[in-house]
Amino acid sequence: MIETDAAQRPGPQEELEFFTYMEEPIRFAVRYGEDRRLPGRPGVLAREVTLSAGWPVLQFRLPLSAQGDPRGYGMLEREVSAAVALERRYGAEKFGEVFTRVIGFDLECAEPFVLYRMPGGTPLAECRDRLGGDEQQHIIAQLALAVRLLDEVELVHRAIAPDTVRWDGTHVRLCEPYAALRTGEAREAFGAAPWASPEQRAGRGAADTRDDLWSVARLGYYLLSGHPDRGEGPPEDLGDYRRLAALEHSGLFAAEAAARPTPVELMRLLHVPDPLATAVGTADPLSRGRAEYDAQLARKREVLRGQRPGEGPFHSGSRNPYEPPPASYEGPRNPYDLVPPRRSLRDRFFGGGDPDPTPTPPPITPEPSPPPPTRGRMCPHCLLPIEYDESLLVTIDAKGNRIPLDLSGEHRPAHRQDALRKAYHLCPHAGAGDEAHELPVPYLTNGEPLSIALVGSSSVGKTHLLAAILGEVELGGLEPYGLKCLPLNPEAHRTFLRERVQSLQQGRQLGRTGQQTFARFADGLLVSARGALPRPVVFFDLAGEDLAQDGEVARFLMGVDAFVFVLDPLRALRMPSLDPVREQNGLPRRDLGDEAFTTVLNRIPRQSGGLVGAPATIAVNKSDLVRFEPAVDRWLGRALPPRLDREALRAESRDAYAFLAHHASPAWLKPFDDCARCTLHFVAATGGQAKGDRFPHGARSRRVLAPLLSIFAMCGLLPEAEPSEGRA
Repeated sequence: MIETDAAQRPGPQEELEFFTYMEEPIRFAVRYGEDRRLPGRPGVLAREVTLSAGWPVLQFRLPLSAQGDPRGYGMLEREVSAAVALERRYGAEKFGEVFTRVIGFDLECAEPFVLYRMPGGTPLAECRDRLGGDEQQHIIAQLALAVRLLDEVELVHRAIAPDTVRWDGTHVRLCEPYAALRTGEAREAFGAAPWASPEQRAGRGAADTRDDLWSVARLGYYLLSGHPDRGEGPPEDLGDYRRLAALEHSGLFAAEAAARPTPVELMRLLHVPDPLATAVGTADPLSRGRAEYDAQLARKREVLRGQRPGEGPFHSGSRNPYEPPPASYEGPRNPYDLVPPRRSLRDRFFGGGDPDPTPTPPPITPEPSPPPPTRGRMCPHCLLPIEYDESLLVTIDAKGNRIPLDLSGEHRPAHRQDALRKAYHLCPHAGAGDEAHELPVPYLTNGEPLSIALVGSSSVGKTHLLAAILGEVELGGLEPYGLKCLPLNPEAHRTFLRERVQSLQQGRQLGRTGQQTFARFADGLLVSARGALPRPVVFFDLAGEDLAQDGEVARFLMGVDAFVFVLDPLRALRMPSLDPVREQNGLPRRDLGDEAFTTVLNRIPRQSGGLVGAPATIAVNKSDLVRFEPAVDRWLGRALPPRLDREALRAESRDAYAFLAHHASPAWLKPFDDCARCTLHFVAATGGQAKGDRFPHGARSRRVLAPLLSIFAMCGLLPEAEPSEGRA
């Protein structure tokens, strides 16, 4: 039952500005009706809005009073994404009338909203008794068509029921997709028996288009029998209804989704023509870019195959800082292949130290204290070899003073180990003043380090992206992939969390990274893969000005193990819809690419084939600015899968490459062209635009772990295994 908010009354005519489903800004004079609260949509208010001289539409909005729960905004955003996807795909087609049609939206205003055409027809719950047999069959057929259309755009509606489906004598019309999920996403508990499937009601498994077919079957039975069934399996009297024989024998009433037919199979059984099978499709604007991606992969594969022994990116005999493959290696099957165990950074610079041929790292053996490494490794700051020397241990007090640490008299293993966990090791090559530096002791007493540099000009969002990544890690985001993380240094990590991660999660915009005279990593983790020796992972986040200048501060790049190239759509994409945001932020578009990309790629070593051996990713940050583009929406609208999916990684890279090739100049794809292994990802560190120094609806990161997981896979740190128990 709809409740009226007595505090809201029709008001005088005002103006309303919003975006069409093609993201074109538009403004109307409006008059608002009364607010209503809707069952099944907590927090959302509905009201009729009259545009200009008498065009009534329906508005659903999230009032300020309901924005304390971030899930409310996320549900509205997901609804808008689904509605826009349907309108863009089927809006010009007559059969698109089976959906409630979206008019426009604004997700950045103080009270985000979406506008729909007024729904026509009568809910099936109110008109069932007046329907004839032919009308009932027609409704079932159109519901099957609607699910087929949803399946084509990888959506599951999840709210098909007698009170949400309308009939106007010609068309059925599904309600707004406020409960929609992407196919393959984890099911969220929603709906009630008998209309929602048992799996959907329980929130078990992955969303499947056949969840909607369960609802179609229950509606078909309801229309012909005049009453709902229990909703647990085939109705007991199903055989009494001859018109349901085709549905019964198809398996449509099966309790498990896997046993039900697909929408195409159901339409064939019902003798319903499939308009998508005969429609003349429009040319895909990204098809050329996808072909270019395939050609580039083939080119790089041939380059690697054509190298002489000792020249590839993984061969153990090379003195190049990036390890080449053995002579039998024929190039990567795809750009995110796992690589063999790598030598230490020192050996990669100065030679020696053949890698252990065993692909699996040895399990951790409990020790009273971390043993010193068997051979030295490279300081990631100054790129000089450093040996573990207990006489160089220090602690750092609150004022930044380095205090010598003497553990010679500490014989309690637990106390000694705890002291070393928090201690630093002075670099013997450190200069005075700004270049004085030290390393957390765990960096020297664990497995092979992995250094990752975020690359991009100023204001592309590198700092926000790193904060979002480490925020997800802190929340356990890597655990489903079999990875455990500890801080490299507890105090430094707490400081980063407090000053960066927590500030971002509280909706505050982070300040720009200041320029440095000496490169220091921003934070570090100890990452272990199911009992293997932990590996230190350190992240460098330098100011864009430092990266764009070929100066001494960026000399550390020569020894970096992996790169995240952070791409800003505002600078890269030739899309008119971004022009207002560009003007607002003072960021002109650049066809020459990112200066920092070019400077870094020109500086880091190449192998003989001309390719960079270090693994890399291109993170298309701020993807929320183009979230309704089909190629972006396909990925940004989904959560990351709970296990490494190589085919999905390749598909996302292919889509992102094609999207950039279509909307940006070739210069923006230089990292992919130059790096032997490079993946591409759509990510959003904040999920919205800042107003002043705050994000009005909070920071909502999307898929920010994708670049990190890709690098971990390419560096042999990500185990290929099923998700952890209980985290499916």
